[in-house]
Amino acid sequence: MSERLQPGDTAPAFTLPDADGNDIALADHKGRKVIVYFYPAALTPGCTKQACDFTDNLDLLAGAGYDVIGVSPDKPEKLAKFREKENLKVTLVGDPAKETLEAYGAFGEKKLYGKTVTGVIRSTIVVDEEGKVEHAFYNVKATGHVAKIIKDLGI
Repeated sequence: MSERLQPGDTAPAFTLPDADGNDIALADHKGRKVIVYFYPAALTPGCTKQACDFTDNLDLLAGAGYDVIGVSPDKPEKLAKFREKENLKVTLVGDPAKETLEAYGAFGEKKLYGKTVTGVIRSTIVVDEEGKVEHAFYNVKATGHVAKIIKDLGI
């Protein structure tokens, strides 16, 4: 199981394909704060709710200096379908190899309906302008999470 990140840690660098197959790198956002959120799968109810919540609050977050990147193990084709179907504005990237998910402590053992399974741990990492972890939220709920982040960040 991968180690969870703590505030003050350097956020692991990543370059992953977005829904259009273009590479998106964390380094591209240097000088801006970035909310990197990890979700299990595009086109599922909880992940759709979360992605729609981020999209609905994107202007507010951007106005406060935050970019938002959603990471899942999905391939770009599925991300494109997800984006089109739900009219998402948030940047979605795919990590089929799960290397970034593991580097961020967002992949490992979790409880699902009372059973222990290995999979994506719904998590949100807030990275500051210098690439350091400002906040690390693990095992978050899909519903109400974006509102909680906005409150926690004082936006």
